[in-house]
Order: sequence, then C-alpha cells, then structure tokens
Amino acid sequence: MSEQQHGKDAGGFSTRAIHAGQEPDAGTGAVITPIYQVSTYKQDGIGGFRGGYEYSRSANPTRTALEECFAALEGGERGFAFASGLAGQDTVLRALLTPGDHVVVPNDAYGGTYRLFNKVLVPWGVEHSIAPMGDLDAVRAAIRPGQTKVVWVETPTNPLLGIADIAALADLAHEAGALLVVDNTFASPYLQQPLSLGADIVTHSTTKYCGGHSDVVGGAVVVGRGITVPGYEDAAERVAFHQNSLGAVAGPFDAWLVLRGLKTLALRMEKHSDNAERVVEFLLGHPAVSAVHYPGLESHPGHEVAARQMKRFGGMISFQVRGGEDVAVKVCGETQVWTLGESLGGVESLIEHPARMTHASVRGTELEVPADLIRLSTGIEDVEDLVEDLKQALDRLG
Repeated sequence: MSEQQHGKDAGGFSTRAIHAGQEPDAGTGAVITPIYQVSTYKQDGIGGFRGGYEYSRSANPTRTALEECFAALEGGERGFAFASGLAGQDTVLRALLTPGDHVVVPNDAYGGTYRLFNKVLVPWGVEHSIAPMGDLDAVRAAIRPGQTKVVWVETPTNPLLGIADIAALADLAHEAGALLVVDNTFASPYLQQPLSLGADIVTHSTTKYCGGHSDVVGGAVVVGRGITVPGYEDAAERVAFHQNSLGAVAGPFDAWLVLRGLKTLALRMEKHSDNAERVVEFLLGHPAVSAVHYPGLESHPGHEVAARQMKRFGGMISFQVRGGEDVAVKVCGETQVWTLGESLGGVESLIEHPARMTHASVRGTELEVPADLIRLSTGIEDVEDLVEDLKQALDRLG
C-alpha cells in the first residue's frame, strides 16, 4: 500500500475507487468532486498559491482528485492524468529517454503505440527492437546493455491477447539497468496491478475501461515508489516536469468523467469478464471459427501466468474465422448488438477488424496482425443477446 493510502485512501479496491483523493467539498459538502472548469486562480500575493493552484495546465483540483485516485488504485507514488493514452505514453518516454537510447517493444503492440516509437521517436534518435514479450530469452537477447533504458510491455496485448510475465520481465529489465513500463489498459487496475509485481511505471488509456462509457478520451500514468531515472532525478518528478512542459493534460470535465467511471470499475470488470467467458465458450463450438485467443483458456500459452498475475481474464477476445479476410470483414458488418467501431472497454459491446482498423498502421511490419482476425470488446449487455447476435452473423457468413 502506497504512502498516499491512508484514511479514505486505504481499504479495498472499490473503497479506494470511490474515496481516494475525493473529500466532500469543503464549502458545500458535495460528496462528488466538483468540475473545476477554470484556467487560472487568484493568488494571495505574488507566489501565494491557494492549495498549490496557479494555472490549470500545471494543476487543477478535479485532475488532482483523479491523479490521487489512480495512484491509490495502482499502489504507486504519484499519478498523472493526460488528454489521451498516447499523450501519457509520449510524456513518459520523453521523461525517461534521450537521443541515443534504446527500447524493447512487444511484437504485437497496439498500433498507435508502435507508430509513436517508429514514426516519432526514431526521428528523435531513439532506437527500438521488437521482441515477443512472452519469450524471456528473446527479450534478453533484444536488450542492449548500457543502451536499453526501457522495456515496454502490454499484457494482455492488443489484439492477440498475448501474456507477459511482469515479475520476470521486471527482473530482466532491472538487471540491465532499464525500467519496465507496463501498459495496463486491457486489464485495468482492478484486474492487475503491475507495480506490485515489480514494474516501475504503469500507463492507461482511460478512454477504455477506466472511463468505461465511451464518452471521454484520456490517459493516465502512475509511477511506482522510489523509482529513479539514471542520470536524472526522481522519476515521478521527471514525469511531472514533462507533463507540465508538454502540456497534454486532461481537462477538468474529462478528468471528472474518468473519476466517475472508476467508481464502478470493479462491478463492470466482473460483468465484462462474466460475459466474455460465455462468448468464448460459444466461439469455441462454432464451426466457422478457426481459433480463439483468450487468456482464460487453459490452452492459451500464457494462461498460467495470467492466472497468477490477474484477478480475472477480462472482457477482450479475439478470434479467427475460416474463409480468410473477406469473411472476417463480412462478419464484422453483420452484427446488430455488437457495434462496429474502434476503441474498447465501454459498457456496449464492440466488434472490429484489426488489420483494416485499429492496426492498419502496422500492416507490412513485424507487428502485422492476421487478416482473418476479429477483435471483440465484450460489454455488459445480457450475454444471451451477445451470443445470439454473433451466432446469426457467423451462421450467415461463416
């Protein structure tokens, strides 16, 4: 439990989600953190900031509540809220890296993350190597002692649901003098806490499960306790400096929406997981389906690791269909309850074709995904309706 977790910042996950960083309003007694829709603050004399607030790029009370809540949920030293998940990732990488450094990235990373490494950081002078994070020997071989400063991990991965052993990768990274950064978006803080397993920094697209209602775009970063950047100061202070300098911060209303979403995260993740398990069971028995990727399956190569480091296996599923890309695209267009759309983690169920949609930017690279792959973000609707909708689409076109 972090030093921030005392009083209302202590207790179980849902208690922290509802109370951490969120005292009733001192003036009115309002039990929900207000939306401080303000850009600047009256100073009591030059440099006399009330509560440390000067200008909302640097700090805003609604954002502070969200950042403190995230730190409590992930068990970290300090949290940071951003305008998007990629804004948070970019800020972390700028804070940890300088030209000439090297990063190890997953061979099935989210397309937007890989674009950040390949199209933004490479011209800046930061190199990267690609490795399957489930293969510790491959990761070890990809690390360049003295040059590798970050090992970047997604687990589960997007969209193939690969699993990486966070504790083992933390040991590898630390032996090489590097930091382990984990994108925890697919699992959410409820299902997995990477910092407790040895990771140094956690990132989230709060657009997804943390917001949970497909009505906000945002990101979050949580830095573990006592983490330092070689040659620099405390890692949390360095991220804070870059957050303020780069300026891609979460606005107060967006921060409020994510804070609201966190209050029901535990309930939603249980339902997402319940529904996903039923959908997987259906897919396994359908003749049009050639493969199902879900870490809850005992046949999944990362099942044992996932069972050890996750509370449950989550709401994300991917599967492959017989007949190739054309059939996969048609199935995506034939569902009625499952909505064709990018993103994930909302209360509604989404279906998409990664090769043409979320991962189109990695076609032709080492991260290219199978053309016959369909990705599902299982919502919290009645699961019988979700199964029936998939059945009619697959029966018609499979």
